[in-house]
Amino acid sequence: MRVYNEEVQKVHVPNHQVITDSALALKKGFLVAFPTETVYGLGADAENKDSVERLFNIKMRPKNHPVIVHIGDLEYLDFWTIEIPKFARDLAEAVWPGPLTLILQRSNRAKDFLTGGQNSVAVRFPSNLISQKLLTEFHKLGGKGVAAPSANKFGSISPTNVAAVKQEIGKDLHLKTDYILDGGQCKIGIESTIVSCLGSQPEILRAGLIDKKIIEFFIGPTDQSKNDQIKVHFPGELKKHYAPKAAVITEGAPREGDGFLALINFETPVGCVRLAEPRNIFEYAQVLYKSFRNADDLGLQRIYIIKPSQNGIGIAINDRIQKASS
Repeated sequence: MRVYNEEVQKVHVPNHQVITDSALALKKGFLVAFPTETVYGLGADAENKDSVERLFNIKMRPKNHPVIVHIGDLEYLDFWTIEIPKFARDLAEAVWPGPLTLILQRSNRAKDFLTGGQNSVAVRFPSNLISQKLLTEFHKLGGKGVAAPSANKFGSISPTNVAAVKQEIGKDLHLKTDYILDGGQCKIGIESTIVSCLGSQPEILRAGLIDKKIIEFFIGPTDQSKNDQIKVHFPGELKKHYAPKAAVITEGAPREGDGFLALINFETPVGCVRLAEPRNIFEYAQVLYKSFRNADDLGLQRIYIIKPSQNGIGIAINDRIQKASS
């Protein structure tokens, strides 16, 4: 049974004292929701089984669905993983801190409650300054990493601002011990790229801002033969994910009363509710989840979307729209 607080958890402005207190809360086994450059995460000490299990319970996340361990320095990669391929280390050194998650063979410190029982673990080093400061303070206290899936209920819309965090999980957090840090709107707005480094070459499992061209610029080809691909479960792999309550429509014609999302050069159809007018694909990524959430708040039944081109981060946007519309 889920127990709610009578009052929604308050939001903290992340000054130095608040960040220090938040890091201490993590070390004591409590939870902290914090911004990254992609979306907001709900963090727990990655070595604390009870804390991670509470995180799973709040999110209603399946136990076999792995979480990403966030670190504040490249040196902690070796704590969580073993037998790191050269291309993986080269990629980490080139792109981190940034919106890239690497899946690697786990060390004995990465327990089943993090990995979903797999022999691999997902790790990333975020570039958002608030998350970096939080992780740095956590490391000073002896913490090795923070397990931090998105701060929402499993399968629903990832939060990109603090209001969405409060709406999703605010009532599940303890008022006196847990924290929500307000970092404003997330810069990117969709989740990190996930790259499996378990085979002889990297395999992109989830699209994000760091696309194939960027990865290949630093480390060369990413194409693998099917025989070399290693099946692994990863965050966001389900066919339906990141979904609003409203139906997401990408084909046919819009109807009166539909929400409408497209680049600014597309006119709003008569009778539709314009949800956002992104000027380019980067703004499109920033407003995508906010538009989904706004449509649900307005009680709309459908969201008609004109998808952006399949270039750069547009690949990731189309992936999220596809999962939302499944």
